[in-house]
Order: sequence, then structure tokens, then C-alpha cells
Amino acid sequence: MTARSSWFQRYLLPGFAFKAVVIGGGYATGRELAEFFLPSGPWGGILAMLLAMVIWSVACIVTFLFSRATDSRDYRTFFQNLLGPGWIVFEVAYCLFAILILAVFGAAAGAIGQALFGWPPLVGTLCLIAGIAAFATYGNVSVERLFKWVSFFLYGVYALFVILALSTFGDRVLANFTLARPGDGWVLGGLTYAGYNIVGGVVILRVLRHLTSNRDAVIAGALAGPLAMIPAFLFFICMVAWYPEIGQEALPSDFLLQRMDQPVFHVIFQLMIFSALLESGTGGAHAINERIAHAYRSRQQREISKQARLAITGGLLLVAIFLADRFGLVTLIARGYRGLGYVLLAVYVLPLMTYGVWRVTRAR
Repeated sequence: MTARSSWFQRYLLPGFAFKAVVIGGGYATGRELAEFFLPSGPWGGILAMLLAMVIWSVACIVTFLFSRATDSRDYRTFFQNLLGPGWIVFEVAYCLFAILILAVFGAAAGAIGQALFGWPPLVGTLCLIAGIAAFATYGNVSVERLFKWVSFFLYGVYALFVILALSTFGDRVLANFTLARPGDGWVLGGLTYAGYNIVGGVVILRVLRHLTSNRDAVIAGALAGPLAMIPAFLFFICMVAWYPEIGQEALPSDFLLQRMDQPVFHVIFQLMIFSALLESGTGGAHAINERIAHAYRSRQQREISKQARLAITGGLLLVAIFLADRFGLVTLIARGYRGLGYVLLAVYVLPLMTYGVWRVTRAR
């Protein structure tokens, strides 16, 4: 925390960092939106997204306040303060989650490379891994710059995507929203999606060092939900044009881009997805690096080396490569995310909204 922190670092950077962790392969390609929101129909999907957004904002506010109240700068310290001896449960769940999301990102990068350049899937995966390793090795400053510039690129591309999509098949979007009613299951879809992504609130604890007050924490937390969900809203609206058949596509983004018939933008959008995968994967690997660096600093009284950061990141990514190659994008999202979502709701959201709220209130 420093008086020289800019308004961007205090209010927007936490939301951009949270979005970076959330957006990932399934979100950026539209696969997660098809899995958790589209089955409830156009209006049911919108309601589920609004529910997830509110949950994210509330959980981020309490997470940021609890982090300040307990001086928790990494997720291990945070959960030692929140769960006591039970912190190890989250440690195991998060390591599994990090490997899973890196596998999803690797599978998505492989699919993008195959769709765009005709590469074997492993080549796209290896390109992503090289980028993640490079940024994660150089620590906080490198990671924060990545979050900032990729965010600007991402929001701009999504805005152009909506303009092109609505000008091409906007009549289909309007027709499906007019005819459809909210389907069943949107509450469960919103809760599940919010549940496994809310872990982003503790993954980004290092960027909270820029907050100067609890007021900053509340504002930054409130903005985190909308900043993370706005691109999803825009993407989902475009997906509605081809409801329900688009729900079966492994890469809904590619499905829509082919129907826009804009070859140059097609390449730009795929590069944006790759950039989103890069920042999300870097965020996940960086959180584990920072957790290990904190433990190393406490014991050895010195900083962990760049070589050690590279080795840790490389080990995580090697396991992720195997899972991505073995199972593929659709299976990893459909089977892996749901189970971990329920675990994270139990070991993070529930204690945070009970003991965490009490601890924050007592501290104030």
C-alpha cells in the first residue's frame, strides 16, 4: 500500500486482474457460456450471468476487506486466517484447480492454433506455455503490465465483435430474445459458474497492495464483478443468434466468426483469445509462485530466484499439457469445473461470508 498508487491501480487494476483469472479458455472461446448459461435459454442465461456477477462483486468486497484486516498478501496466509488448520484443504483444492485451468487454457490454445493455422494442437499449447513461463518468471511488475494492456485489447476487440455480429445477424438475436422465456436451472448455472471462478478473488491478492483504505477495497471489489462479466454479456448476446445449436460447438467463437465472414477480424479475435489465455494462465501460475515465494522469504529471509519461479511454472505446465492432450477442452470444462466449483464454495465462500464478515466487522 502506497500513497503514490494511482486511481487505476486502486480501483480498476483489481478488477482487471480478477477478469484476467476468470476469462480463461472456456470464457474467451464461449465454451463456458455454452455450458453454464445457454441451457437456460437467452433470458435464463442473462439472469444467471447477473447472479454470478453480483456474487463476484460481493465476494470480492469481503475478500479485499478481509485481506486488509488480516494483512494477508498471498492465498496461504489468507486461508490460514480464514480457516485456521483447515487451510490445507484449500491448498489442495487450489493446486488441483490451477492445474485444471492451465489444462483448459492449453487445450483452448491448441484448438485455436489448429483452427487458425492448421497446426497440431500441441504446437498452440506449447506457444501458450512459453508465454506464461516468460511473464510469471519476472514477478509482480511484469504480471500487472500484462493485465493492463491485455485488458484494453480485449475490451476493444469484444466491442468490435458485437458491432460486427449484430450488423451481420442481429435479426436472429432479436428474434430469439423475443420468443424465448427464461429456462429452468439458471440459478444453479449462475451459482456453479460463480463458485469455481470466485477463487480469482484470492489469486490476485498481490495487486491489493495498491489499496490505501477500506473505501478503496469496497469500490475495487464492487467493480470487479462487472469488469469481469461485461465481455461475457456481449459474447452471450451474439451467441443467442444461433441458439440452441451453438451449444454443441467446442469453439462457439469460431462458429460465430465463420458466419461473420470477416477474415481479418477472425485472426484478430483469435489473437485476443490467445492473449486472454496468456493473462489467465499467468495469473494462476503467479499466485502459486507468490505463495511459495512468501514461504521461502519467511524461512530464508531472501527472495526466491527467477530460475526457481521458472522451474515452478514449468512443472505446473507440464502436468497441464498432459491433461489438455488427454481429455480436451469440452470434457475438462464439463466434468472438472463443476466438482471443483462445489468444493470452493464450501471452503472459501461459505466461511468468508460468515467468519470472514464477522472478522471484518470486528476489525472496523
